[in-house]
Amino acid sequence: MAEALEQTERVPLSDLEPKMKFEGEVKAVELYGAFVDIGAEKDGLVHISQISEETVNRVADVLQEGDEVTVWVRQVDPEQGRIALTMIEPPERTIKELEPEQVLTGTVTKLVPYGAFVDIGVEREGLIHISEMSDGFVGKPSDVMQVGDEVEVRVVKVNQKRRRIELSLLHTGDEQEVAVLDEEDEGESLTALGMALQNAMEQQGMSIEVPTRRKGRRRRKSDIRREQASIIARTLNNKQD
Repeated sequence: MAEALEQTERVPLSDLEPKMKFEGEVKAVELYGAFVDIGAEKDGLVHISQISEETVNRVADVLQEGDEVTVWVRQVDPEQGRIALTMIEPPERTIKELEPEQVLTGTVTKLVPYGAFVDIGVEREGLIHISEMSDGFVGKPSDVMQVGDEVEVRVVKVNQKRRRIELSLLHTGDEQEVAVLDEEDEGESLTALGMALQNAMEQQGMSIEVPTRRKGRRRRKSDIRREQASIIARTLNNKQD
């Protein structure tokens, strides 16, 4: 393999980009890692921490000179003539590639009282706070989703320093149906005005039951109240006539 690499034209370091995949040959084993020939102008270094997802105590326990390995480019410094490689397959995207308002598809991995963690193909899972699950009230995350569910999420904020990713279900078309209910309305009996409203809505083929917001259509409480007031006004006018 070494002879084949020597006979081919060497790849300039300026042509290398992160996540590029190569089949290479281990040229030297050191305490801190191994140098691998990937056909570039310089051999790349696989640091001991990048040999495996599991802890490696000694490079020589895993790699020997002449071994053929699959590696990916991590970083390239053409000016210094350095190539950082990894034997751990990189994620689909990195946290540095995320931007606010991006809409991605992920899988729910864990539910907690304050939200849900979602795998979006980055080295870190993102968090959907319970307040970002619906425009309406959500009692607990399990009312909206379960572990293993595939969801469409919107990136709200990325903190690269703390490696935190904030996500949302809102405004992605994947919001859940949640009842819109005023606390003061719950459990109270209908007043005379309420009974009139109920009769008026039933006459128009509508229901007094608490409306739910369906996917692709949002109904806020203010909109519902305006609709109810309009029905009452029409009903009173009809009675006066």
